[in-house]
Amino acid sequence: MPVHYVTYEGIKFPPAYNSEHSLSFAHKEFLVQDDDIFNVTYPKSGTRGTVWMTEILSLIRSHGCPGWSRTVLNSDRMPWFSTRLGLESALSYPPPRLLTCHLPRHIFPKSFSRSSAKVIYTLRNPRDVVVSYYYFSKMCNSYEDPTSFEQFLRDFLNGELPHGSWFEHVQGWMEMKDMENFFFITYEELKQDLHSSVRRLCQFLGQDLDDDAISSVVQNASFTAMRENPMCSSILLPADIMDQTKGQFLRKGICGDWENHFTVAQSETFDRIYRDRMQGLNMTFSWDR
Repeated sequence: MPVHYVTYEGIKFPPAYNSEHSLSFAHKEFLVQDDDIFNVTYPKSGTRGTVWMTEILSLIRSHGCPGWSRTVLNSDRMPWFSTRLGLESALSYPPPRLLTCHLPRHIFPKSFSRSSAKVIYTLRNPRDVVVSYYYFSKMCNSYEDPTSFEQFLRDFLNGELPHGSWFEHVQGWMEMKDMENFFFITYEELKQDLHSSVRRLCQFLGQDLDDDAISSVVQNASFTAMRENPMCSSILLPADIMDQTKGQFLRKGICGDWENHFTVAQSETFDRIYRDRMQGLNMTFSWDR
């Protein structure tokens, strides 16, 4: 069955979750509160999109106690406020709200600029993003089943996948990199030193967690713990939304898997386009070569 994407401001969104109304409301009418905390990523930017940061922030909120994370679905703990169901949840969510989205900066809620709400933005090596996104699209029925990795990579580089261009997404959000209510971190940093990353997040959020609480956050946000937690592994999703016979939602959780998928020619093409598109950002990341 062909997938008929929802289009808003020229960007395609998966139809099972999104509507023009929910996206337009999130963009133009959603009232951001000063104590809101937003978890923002481009899709598949770390252990299946926002899942890892959702667990980390949930555990920080509960001072390391895993009870909330183990008993409440992650989409209820951090509603996807630009989607149909997530918008309803967000509007009835008692403050302080934890909220999540894949929205690019230019269609993020307009009221954000008049608030002191905080944004946490997670980036990942875009080569690994492509690979993770490819496998996710094969198992999620709200996305067109990729005809080939070659074509999928081409669509990624051309900004033609759902949620738009990775390059434009990163560049739009990183314009905020020097603002005090904006925190950015890479998936690779989280993998390398989760303990220090959690400490930095606590400092940004004004959360004073002792060593035992931080260690509990780290332990319960590990890849193994998340895979074993049905509240964040999506094993409870019905097969007509997520066909997990085609793969695992929490697939590998590693860095550098792209090297097992890119040909030499694909890698060279990617590097050339990446350098061209990112040269104006004046930033370097661990994956830059």
